[in-house]
Amino acid sequence: MDGINILVVTAITLGFVHTVVGPDHYLPFIVMSKARNWTMRRTLMITVLCGLGHILSSVVIGFIGIAAGIAISKIEMFEGHRGNVAAWAFIIFGFVYMIWGIYRAVKNKKHTHIHFHKGGKVHEHEHTHEHDHSHVHKQNITPWVLFTIFLLGPCEPLVPLLMYPAANNSIGGTVLVSSAFGITTIGTMTLIVFLASYGIKIIKTDKLEKYMHAIAGFTIFASGMAIQFLGL
Repeated sequence: MDGINILVVTAITLGFVHTVVGPDHYLPFIVMSKARNWTMRRTLMITVLCGLGHILSSVVIGFIGIAAGIAISKIEMFEGHRGNVAAWAFIIFGFVYMIWGIYRAVKNKKHTHIHFHKGGKVHEHEHTHEHDHSHVHKQNITPWVLFTIFLLGPCEPLVPLLMYPAANNSIGGTVLVSSAFGITTIGTMTLIVFLASYGIKIIKTDKLEKYMHAIAGFTIFASGMAIQFLGL
């Protein structure tokens, strides 16, 4: 039990550090929430859902590898390949979304209309042409794109943590360590997203509103680049 207790503390510590130093764990939800005007409830639900996919995919792979007697080095190598796929998925998704955001900002530039009324009165007003139908479809697709990317993304520190209790045939210990890591990771993700999203909502960004989609895309693109080339 002493070994399991140490592993649980280690899992909690690694879960927190792994999340904080990985911008991909929270930045996509913060910027997409702002760009797509998600409610706080929706934002946090999407964050938790993606976090669960992120954790459970590594747990399942870890258990399969352990049950099949696959060496930890091979499991970690496979997780590394999954990490590369997830990073490139972030890069591609962020780049495409950024380009779409730029196109949307340019296309929906404000322009003036002149209206003539009876009695000779004339007035002008500015507006943009938004496409609500398209907007609704993208609202529904975006969370699932994020979920798929997080499902692909591995939790590299988790698999080694599972090896000790599994080697000692301690199912309870394995579940405890996995739960400690998962709850800490998802809890940290949710807390950071909540605090940052709340802070952004109370800051006036009127002048940047039409560029928010482009900014969101660039942020996700930059996160993917940081993961792939800086090892964050």
